[in-house]
Amino acid sequence: MPARRTAATVAALGLTPLALTALAAAPASAHGSMGDPVSRVSQCYAEGPESPKSDACKAAVSAGGTQALYDWNGIRIGDAAGRHQELIPDGKLCSANSEAFKGLDLARADWPATSVSSGSYTFKYRVTAPHKGTFKVYITKAGYDPSKPLAWGDLDLANPVATVTDPAASGGFYTFSGTLPERSGKQLLYAVWQRSDSPEAFYSCSDVTFGGGTTPGGSDSGPAPAPSASAPSEEQIEDGAGQSTIEHHGHGDQDASTSAEPVAAPEDTPANQPKAAGAGENLAETGGDSGTAYLAMGGAATLALGSAVLFASVRRRATGGARHGR
Repeated sequence: MPARRTAATVAALGLTPLALTALAAAPASAHGSMGDPVSRVSQCYAEGPESPKSDACKAAVSAGGTQALYDWNGIRIGDAAGRHQELIPDGKLCSANSEAFKGLDLARADWPATSVSSGSYTFKYRVTAPHKGTFKVYITKAGYDPSKPLAWGDLDLANPVATVTDPAASGGFYTFSGTLPERSGKQLLYAVWQRSDSPEAFYSCSDVTFGGGTTPGGSDSGPAPAPSASAPSEEQIEDGAGQSTIEHHGHGDQDASTSAEPVAAPEDTPANQPKAAGAGENLAETGGDSGTAYLAMGGAATLALGSAVLFASVRRRATGGARHGR
């Protein structure tokens, strides 16, 4: 084979694995946690992983360390596939049965809480990598005792307060509506985000208070009122991104050795004030717009196709030349 044909063939063959490598490297993970009402992990992250202010968050760090708070958007089960009750035992709902997040399962009545009331409610789920899937938010039953470990039986599973499939992400949040039932005192909202493009699911616990800021049974001699909850600012999220071990270019695993990039926050977007998405806005808030992964995949596919066509062309010319040379 002439040198030019040999070089072209080698180049074509070499481009194909490179294209396949580009396809494999395209982002394919989802991460997040409830932003309003703020989740326990987000609340404690907002207080500061190294020096939390509330007694509950101090206890969570003492039990599980600070890394869980830096990894606030990674409470997940990679192969959940809807098997939430099967995989998560009673008492470990807030951590999704993860040893890394065990501090969030502490049974205490003084977790910082968001003040709410019965009726319509707009939920805001902070997302750092959007994907198709369904959100379900459950509330604890009347008579829930926050001083006892949270069990599946404590949740009104038959009547989720919100259910939504494939909501649009804007300004770093999924925003959707639900309805809170009549309740009183301290309650808890449990959010499950089950992806439809992967068996992976994400979980979060949000403490709320109906009808005021005191804990059930609170009095001068009883438990102190739970502090008011507040979500982390975008500046706080950005400042702690370098400490995160959450991977963004895999399938949501928490292997720090394969972590490709830290969490990036929306630009100048207050935590509870999502902005409208503009043309080309980065909905995933991870460095490219929402079509980045698809563009990367499309470009890689085109590259692979082009290399295949080039290889076929070289072979035809080589075969034709051989026949004419007979």
